[in-house]
Amino acid sequence: MNVFVIWFVMVVAWNFGYPEASPLEDVVVAVILSLFSTMLKKLLKF
Repeated sequence: MNVFVIWFVMVVAWNFGYPEASPLEDVVVAVILSLFSTMLKKLLKF
């Protein structure tokens, strides 16, 4: 499975799970999830 798809699903889940989150929180979570996906990509050697 493409790591981007995993990241995208997690971002969508965050946005639907916490609709009251501020735009700053959305950006911070997206960056954290991006770092997670980068580590996952290195771990799985995509």
